[in-house]
Amino acid sequence: MLWNTLLLALRAIRRNLLRSFLTILGIVIGVAAVITMVTLGNGATRSVSDQIASMGSNLLLVMPGQRFGPGSEGAAPFKSSDVEAIRSQISSVGVVAPAVSKPATAVYQANNWSTIVTGSSDEYFQAGNWVLAAGRTFSEAEERAGKTVCVIGETVREKLFGGQNPVGSDIRIKQFACEVIGLLKPKGQSAMGSDQDDIVVMPLRTVQRRLAGSTDITRLSVSVKAGASIDAAKRQLSELLRERRNIGANEDDDFRVMDTRQIAEMLTATTRILTMLLGAVAAVSLLVGGIGIMNIMLVSVTERTREIGIRLAIGALEREVLLQFLIEAVVLASLGGLVGIALATAASIALASVMQIPYLFDPAINILSFLFSAGIGVIFGFFPARRAARLDPIDALRHE
Repeated sequence: MLWNTLLLALRAIRRNLLRSFLTILGIVIGVAAVITMVTLGNGATRSVSDQIASMGSNLLLVMPGQRFGPGSEGAAPFKSSDVEAIRSQISSVGVVAPAVSKPATAVYQANNWSTIVTGSSDEYFQAGNWVLAAGRTFSEAEERAGKTVCVIGETVREKLFGGQNPVGSDIRIKQFACEVIGLLKPKGQSAMGSDQDDIVVMPLRTVQRRLAGSTDITRLSVSVKAGASIDAAKRQLSELLRERRNIGANEDDDFRVMDTRQIAEMLTATTRILTMLLGAVAAVSLLVGGIGIMNIMLVSVTERTREIGIRLAIGALEREVLLQFLIEAVVLASLGGLVGIALATAASIALASVMQIPYLFDPAINILSFLFSAGIGVIFGFFPARRAARLDPIDALRHE
């Protein structure tokens, strides 16, 4: 009986193909929108996590002041003695890379590019998970003497050298020439939206002497050893810096220690919330599609009143008529769900490529969206089906 009822439903749908397509259009759009929003949101979350991971594993970023941007200038910068104290007194620390950054214009022949020049040690590349594409990093002698050598990022290479290999060439930073000794592999955009490859790295003393004009250190990148507790290292680091900076027991820190895990959790939580909100907004169109199905099913019941009357007159039970129209509504909604899934897959792949985020197929949201669309058919198809089943056979046969 169920198979015959399904065949009757398919025959009724095929009889009015255009109307059936327009009926399920709301379901198609709703399912496609929900799946696309959730898929792109998952891809964005993964992209943020990967970008945070590219900053370095088990990494603590230490900066003076308690706020980003204006308002932190009054805090005292770090000194070289702070770096040595961290290295010698915290056993769980692997590498400590002091850094100071200054904006500058890099010039090579007729090309120039405004970039960020960072002064640091060789440990900077270890702490930040940087990988060389060509050349080498600094030697101890170059760091001690403050030699004018540099390692550049992919963006700087592209802007100054085009497709050439920059290693061995000299670029001009302000009034001095700097030999390019290394090229970094590209990392792409950071989670904060900045270009990580737009960078020139020099020995710390070179930048302090030639660009900063002081021995101040404005940032520390502290990498915790594998297997060591990051929370314990963070606590020991804060205690040591409080002691060295003479901060009283009742006084707030005049520095901040950021854990890349916390940054990742904060940003991924934000993207998840946005994904849920976008998915919820898109799901509203599913309800609109359900109302469209109910409307068309009511029209269908009116059009087929004589057919329903004949079936009831020759012995069809009310539940059989109800099941026929209910299955018709569910089939319509399910077809809309399947078309919506196919459309969402194509749209997600295309948009992920345009947005430069990974495409992550999520079977759960696809199955859930399909089941939800079928449920919409049950909910919004029940009232027209019950109305058809309760028709009086005599009145139905008289219907014109």
